Amino acid sequence: MSISNQIMKGLLDGAILGLIAQGETYGYEIVEKLKSHQFPEISDGSIYPVLLRLNKKGYVHTSIRKSDNGGPKRKYYTISESGQHELEQFKIKWQYLNTGMTNLFGGNTNVK
Repeated sequence: MSISNQIMKGLLDGAILGLIAQGETYGYEIVEKLKSHQFPEISDGSIYPVLLRLNKKGYVHTSIRKSDNGGPKRKYYTISESGQHELEQFKIKWQYLNTGMTNLFGGNTNVK
């Protein structure tokens, strides 16, 4: 099922901030973690604009280092104080929206 680009954009920001808040990480690892959590429609190219946007907003800090396995340098991301605040706001909004949707559909995931 295809999900609206606008919906995905907002959700990806929060999801990626949430992953970065769990500990320092890099782009490809973020993609793999999202896929392992069954996050829909994730491609390598879809998260890098989000990471750039989060960096420009000051929500993440970046550092470039050699990879552990001798490959090319990687850009690692850690969450900033303002990013942590933004993540907390996202969680509050998500809970509010999730409650409303659950109330509307009665927890039934087989909506017709």
